[in-house]
Amino acid sequence: MAIIAKIQIQQKNKSRYNIFLTKGQSVEYALSVDEDLLLKHGLKKGLEIDEDFLIQLINDDEKKKTYNLAINYLSYRIRSIEEMRQYLVKKEKEPQHIEEVIKQLINEKLLNDEEFAQAYIRSKQLTLMRGPLKLKQELKQKGLRDDTIEQALAQLEEGTQKEQIINWVEKQKNKKTSKMSMAGFKNKLSTQLMTKGYSRQVIVEAMNEVDFTADNEEEWDAIMIQGEKIRQKLKKKYTGWEFTQRLKQQLYQKGFQMDLIEHYIENGESEE
Repeated sequence: MAIIAKIQIQQKNKSRYNIFLTKGQSVEYALSVDEDLLLKHGLKKGLEIDEDFLIQLINDDEKKKTYNLAINYLSYRIRSIEEMRQYLVKKEKEPQHIEEVIKQLINEKLLNDEEFAQAYIRSKQLTLMRGPLKLKQELKQKGLRDDTIEQALAQLEEGTQKEQIINWVEKQKNKKTSKMSMAGFKNKLSTQLMTKGYSRQVIVEAMNEVDFTADNEEEWDAIMIQGEKIRQKLKKKYTGWEFTQRLKQQLYQKGFQMDLIEHYIENGESEE
């Protein structure tokens, strides 16, 4: 048996208390506890405690530290259950305490994967271009179940996705340079949209509603620039007919119309 000799509030953390025990003729520091545990167990000067109770106190306090750490982690933004678990594991908390704290946070409605998924999608839709495929991938990385993800993604209607794409594409059109064909520029935007997680079907439908009419002068400036770059590479390996055919092929792959390519070649921009 040991007796609590004194209880002293910590100077740097007013919510924690140092417990000192009398053992024989000496007074020794034993442990520190959270204020909640001090009140819960009625700790006070003169209280006798045995070894089992001391071990229980230490265990309860470690769990409380885990809980406080989790609350602080939640103070920055909402978290998924798996995010919280991985964070507490990284902080080297006891597995039993981690699972107990997660269960407590779920019961207190501070952890909820359904609400997290919906909030995550809303946030990404407001700040970034994110299609459902990309969002699904990111939510899986957050540890959410497939059914939870699918339920949350149901809020993303195709009409809304198309509207987002159209608005984004119209802004990107203003950034087009004279170095690229309009068709090549359109393909570039489509590729970017696919990496952002939109389906090919939705992209095609949205693109069909955007005017990608090419300006003849701009297309000519673009083929002059691209053609010269390709010529410099090809002339190191090819000549004559093969050179011309490869030049045509590569310009076509960059989105230039064949009649424009023929006109470019006829005007002496290729090697004879």
